[in-house]
Amino acid sequence: MENTTQLVIFFDGSCNFCTGGTKLLRVLDWRHRLQCLPFQAPGVLQTYELAVTQGGQAIWAISSRGRIYRGAQAVSAALDAIVGLHFFLFLYRLPGIRQIEDKVYAWVAKNRRFFPGIHPYCDRSSGPCGM
Repeated sequence: MENTTQLVIFFDGSCNFCTGGTKLLRVLDWRHRLQCLPFQAPGVLQTYELAVTQGGQAIWAISSRGRIYRGAQAVSAALDAIVGLHFFLFLYRLPGIRQIEDKVYAWVAKNRRFFPGIHPYCDRSSGPCGM
């Protein structure tokens, strides 16, 4: 079977909102283009040469070509991988749109504990978070 992964997503596995968000991405990802991993899993960040402090700052995405995306841009890259078009990253690059998306992302990230989600990935007995 061919490896169709185009993007590896790193999320905060101790956050119910982040865990819920990545579950939604997996449900939408019918072509299996995304691999979602909690940044807390042993060796995950080191494999992709990211510092542990970076993992907790935002959602990260790394393309199969080695391109690194952070925050709102990572979300746009994930949506592009799901739909198979370069639409969301195109929008992100438009003047003014990037600033709006980054501000909205920063606000959501700061207030994520108030948003609904699901049982955090790292709190599950089957979660490989090394915690």
